[in-house]
Amino acid sequence: MIARMKTVDPLHGLAAFLAVAEHESFTDAAAALGLTRATVSAQVADLEARLGVRLLHRSTRSLRLTPAGLAYRERLADLPGRVVEAERAARAEQTVPEGRLRVTAPPDLAMRFLVPWVAEFLAGHPGISIEMELSNAPRNLIESRFDLAIRGTLVVEENLITRPIGQSRLIACARADYLARRGIPQAPMDLADHDLLHFSGLRQGRSWTFLRQAERVDVPVTPRLELSDGWALRTAALEGAGVVQLPAFIIGHDLREGRLTPVLPDWQGRPVPLHAVYPDNRLIAARVKTFVAFLAARAKAEADLQAE
Repeated sequence: MIARMKTVDPLHGLAAFLAVAEHESFTDAAAALGLTRATVSAQVADLEARLGVRLLHRSTRSLRLTPAGLAYRERLADLPGRVVEAERAARAEQTVPEGRLRVTAPPDLAMRFLVPWVAEFLAGHPGISIEMELSNAPRNLIESRFDLAIRGTLVVEENLITRPIGQSRLIACARADYLARRGIPQAPMDLADHDLLHFSGLRQGRSWTFLRQAERVDVPVTPRLELSDGWALRTAALEGAGVVQLPAFIIGHDLREGRLTPVLPDWQGRPVPLHAVYPDNRLIAARVKTFVAFLAARAKAEADLQAE
């Protein structure tokens, strides 16, 4: 049987040695560290054994550093200050909103809202920089080293925190001249006679859901055009290619300004929730908390992100 090599902590005994060197006393060093004299003595002895040199001359009446001890302390002279600085930097992560923030978010939400919001956020937080990936692809936030994801309906892993920041209603619509040419659907199933523009990333597949009070109708979709990007589908609808069902955060302004016309206005599409998702690290970095709070406040002020 092969014995396993014992792992050696390279920092073991350093604090004890530096305290003894400063106070020139095991007793005073122990008091400063909040340890027993025997513990401090044992840690220094372990350090000397690991280094293979004597660091201290001990006698019943005095204690002084050997030449090796003097050289060792000189190399470690700035260590306490660097430890304090490292602790200060670590604590600042939880209190000061600064540093780099890596975010992944849907491209269509970014086009309409997130990019302008990010520009505003950066102007107000000069200590923060943002790297944003625009993608609908699922991401393992920890493995990919993302601080934050903005996502719709999702299955949340146990090690993630989700904060709702809004929701947006799916709305069926088309250009007015397309409806004049092809006819206006009177019921959800009438959509079977139309050219349908479908978002391929829907979790329920090729199906559109319509709600009216207690009624629910799921319409099977045979797409005339299927795309993986909501903003591109909006463009196709604006070109008169057919009927599309998209969230209000993509086409709400087109409906208000008359570029697109609602289809089946007596029926509602299902709401699409929007979440900020980030790793559960207990002590969340201040830049993450600040950015999520900012997103929630901006979303609350947008009608297209607050479906009833």
